[in-house]
Amino acid sequence: MTVHAYVLIQTDIGKAAHVADELDGIDGVTQAKAVTGPYDVIVQVEAPSMNDLGRMVVRDIQQIAGITRTITCPVVRL
Repeated sequence: MTVHAYVLIQTDIGKAAHVADELDGIDGVTQAKAVTGPYDVIVQVEAPSMNDLGRMVVRDIQQIAGITRTITCPVVRL
């Protein structure tokens, strides 16, 4: 079953557009948008499992220059 999540990202000042562009190139990222508010970029992702989601966030997303903090919000069915 595919896991879907939103990743809320804070960046260094002036880096949101660059980070969103870099995120678009990551396998599993379905959307990456620069936004206003407490977060600078919101990313929609999908992965085959929770473990794969965690690896994507730690190995791929958090390694992008300019990212200072991430919060991962898995989508659930209630």
